[in-house]
Amino acid sequence: MARGAARRRWSLTRYFGVVSFVAMSALGFALVWMTGRVMHEQSVGDGTQSASSVMAYAAAPLPPEAFDIAVLSDSEREAVSSATSLFSSRLVGLRLWSTAGALMYSSTDETVGFPDTERLAQVLATGEPDARVLDDVSQVDASAPGATVTEVLDVYVPVRESDARDLAGSVIGTPLPTPSPGTDEDPVIGAAEVVLDHTEAVKTLAQARGTVTLVVAGGLVALWVLLFRTVHATSKRLQASAMENARLALLDSLTGLPNRRLLADRMRRDVAEALRSGGRVGLVLLDIDRFKDINDSLGHDHGDELLEQVAERLRGALRDEDVVARLGGDEFAVLLPDVRSVANAERLARRVRQLFIPPFQLGEMSLHVETSVGVACIPDHASDASSLMRTADVAMYSAKHHRTGVAVYDPDEDHSSPQRLVLLGDLHQAIEAPVGDSELVMHYQPKVALETGRPVGYEALMRWDHPTRGLLLPGAFIPLAEQSGLIHDLTRFALTSAITQLARWREAGTPLPVAVNLSAHDVTTTAVVDSIERLLTEHDVPAELLEVEITETALVADPSRIVPVLERLGALGVHVAIDDFGIGNTSISQLRDLPVGELKIDRLFVADLRSGDGERSEVVVQAMVDLAHSFGLRVVAEGVEDEDTAATLRRLGVDRAQGFLYSPAVPPEDVPAPLGPGRERGTRASRVRGVRGA
Repeated sequence: MARGAARRRWSLTRYFGVVSFVAMSALGFALVWMTGRVMHEQSVGDGTQSASSVMAYAAAPLPPEAFDIAVLSDSEREAVSSATSLFSSRLVGLRLWSTAGALMYSSTDETVGFPDTERLAQVLATGEPDARVLDDVSQVDASAPGATVTEVLDVYVPVRESDARDLAGSVIGTPLPTPSPGTDEDPVIGAAEVVLDHTEAVKTLAQARGTVTLVVAGGLVALWVLLFRTVHATSKRLQASAMENARLALLDSLTGLPNRRLLADRMRRDVAEALRSGGRVGLVLLDIDRFKDINDSLGHDHGDELLEQVAERLRGALRDEDVVARLGGDEFAVLLPDVRSVANAERLARRVRQLFIPPFQLGEMSLHVETSVGVACIPDHASDASSLMRTADVAMYSAKHHRTGVAVYDPDEDHSSPQRLVLLGDLHQAIEAPVGDSELVMHYQPKVALETGRPVGYEALMRWDHPTRGLLLPGAFIPLAEQSGLIHDLTRFALTSAITQLARWREAGTPLPVAVNLSAHDVTTTAVVDSIERLLTEHDVPAELLEVEITETALVADPSRIVPVLERLGALGVHVAIDDFGIGNTSISQLRDLPVGELKIDRLFVADLRSGDGERSEVVVQAMVDLAHSFGLRVVAEGVEDEDTAATLRRLGVDRAQGFLYSPAVPPEDVPAPLGPGRERGTRASRVRGVRGA
């Protein structure tokens, strides 16, 4: 592992070293080759210039017609030899060729010879010299010790008509001036093959090439070493910085605990192992209650000091295999890679919370801190690491919301679970469907007068006939609709369905009032009043046949906005009832001034009447009834399931009741027709509506 890490650490440097060495070697070779090439061409060019001078001196004593007949006299041969004697130190050989390829003159007294026909033809055609470096084996004495091959420059030089002059009157032996080169218009009348000793030039060229090679190689090696050392040093610094950054990326800079990233990596491995082996992984999330207040009151320095002490307590109190991490802010996590049961995980979470009982010492101040702790396990509450983190977070906020200190994940508290999101999508589709094809339906539960046992009205209760989950009660989807903003659409559906049904029953001649529940979100603006008024007018339904129910907790939450809406409903003639009365905080003065005509006692109090502590429950219910009647309000009891409870409620003065004793909520086609026309009206409610109607 260490050797592999070392290879990875040096890979960049080695890669640069190899690539740069190859690149610089190629560059050095190219520089040396190009420089040698230039010097070689320069040497050949200089030799060609010398050969042209030899040709000029050799051709000067000859008349142009000599090249036509391709034969020289002895005097002309002597004149050529004398004219070219100036170049004897370097001239190896000289031949003059006619355009037909006949040998006219040879410095070696050859009488017969053959030119290089290809080169001769090229020179005669182009009028340009052709120079080549050759090995002159004729100059080698194989018997001589250390004999070497002589390098010669063999140049074919064109002879133009202007190069051959009539030198009559010139003094033999007098140096001839260098003739000016002929022009391209001068006809080529022959060629001179000039062989020059090129040995010294080759040696000089080899020495120069060696010098250039040493200089280039030395310079490139020095440059490569400098660059390599620079890259190597930079690479080491980058590697050290990268390792430090990697370490910091996995650890919390304040507490030194693993951070969210490292925890997530460890969770993925532990969860994968647990799913393979059938084990269990637990996760405990905790945060400090009112930590923001601590920061604001004592300053961030003390807040950071508190976090450091929390980390130290957590680190020292858990098992070696447990992983304590700081997720950010005041939120910490404890990963339990091997926990036997959810109960064990919960016990460990409570032990973690016990760590916060002793006060924290911040300077001279002792500070008591409380925490909220959430617990979740795989496979009990999640199926992967991501969902485990989410469910533990839900449990932690449940503990904070209910002030329980520690909470284990409960699906009922999870308002953002994948199942709920799927249900929300289905609810969207159900709402958007046409009314006749909607999966949403309204059922109706009768309200019965306790004195007569006859139905005096109905409460409209929504049901969702889900295609795969069956018939869902409001508790399964109404909270979801309130959280997502769909509650207004559901309320519109409920009002439309209820008022439409009222119109049908009215046409049948047996209308009874129908109550529709309104969410607190619905009664914060007067838009719901406008909708009700429009629907009543559209279906020609009297306002007194419609009742609306609003919970006491909703009424208390924002009375300044809700009361004006209720007053408009009362002025319209719609009955208003307070639902779930007794669990809110409505004051007597509020109850006296509210525009309502009915109180519905919460089913919890009705259920208490059936319990062993019936006497105390009766006192509470009696107090509610007396208070309501003192204000002229009618009293309705919900959740009546047996005749004994109904008798007790009747004795306590309750006006109406509803529950399974009489009938569950049923579809409208199953609602029985009323036995007679008699229907009760609340005393104060009737009086209030009569006055307002007038």
